[in-house]
Amino acid sequence: MPRQRRENLPTLKQLELLVALEKADGISSAGRALGMTASATSHALRALESNLGVQLIDRNAPGVELTFAGRQVLPHARDVFSALNLVQSAARSGAKLETGILRLGSFGLTASLKLLPPILDTFRRRYPGIEVQFIERTDLEIEQALLDRKIEIGIVTLPNDKFDTQILATDELVAVLPAAHDLAAHETVTLRDLGRYPFILTYAGSGGLVTRTFAKAGLQPKVTHELQQLTSIFEFVARGQGVSLVASLAAPSKYEGIVFRRLRPAVTRRIGLACLNDTRLSPAAAALWKQIQQKQLKQAKLQRR
Repeated sequence: MPRQRRENLPTLKQLELLVALEKADGISSAGRALGMTASATSHALRALESNLGVQLIDRNAPGVELTFAGRQVLPHARDVFSALNLVQSAARSGAKLETGILRLGSFGLTASLKLLPPILDTFRRRYPGIEVQFIERTDLEIEQALLDRKIEIGIVTLPNDKFDTQILATDELVAVLPAAHDLAAHETVTLRDLGRYPFILTYAGSGGLVTRTFAKAGLQPKVTHELQQLTSIFEFVARGQGVSLVASLAAPSKYEGIVFRRLRPAVTRRIGLACLNDTRLSPAAAALWKQIQQKQLKQAKLQRR
């Protein structure tokens, strides 16, 4: 197969325009954000489509909508700029990691408030010049952000064969009950017990596990509320609106009007760090990845003693 001629390869400006188009409300506005005139923007887009041999924008759609081919190309366009950032970051920081950007994502209260703060405290002490950029989304949205290269490292539930991973913690589901509820008198409760009452389903990090757990047991909870925020769930339960299930790491030690009870049998989940390829991380992301690996190795040695 003949080698593709260099003049037919996309230029960086063309790829930058493609990335900008994803969030723009028009082709001209995407170019304007990059300092391009309307004419230059139109020419760059046509040239990119001509070089690639596919149409990237659906001209018949309102606003800006990428075609299937456009959506397939977009993550790879981002990879180009990620690679350039790696070059720049490596050149600037060298072995000392004096500058750089760490792009992270996590889901829910467990990861954001219980797991990440001590990890990032250690990281910032070691690398004060690294800028940490952080987003909080649902578990599935964090996975998509990793696939779309919007973040380098994310906290996800395990197992997950889409990514390179390493475990951070293990916790279990606990029942959330009004303090005066009949079930509150028991030390443990079953899924069948909970299924008899109005159920408040969480869409936080453990939401998928809760749904799968009921399905695996052949039970259908009486879902009356579907809430994103754990504090909202606790308030609704405290007011006697229903019962719920949340991850134990996300449960506060005390919350007025509610109690937490373990499930019988226990249902556990594992939480871990994930990345697309742990051999192709930026220097900053690689430093965090190595920090967690070293901590896990140290804990494993202590457990074997």
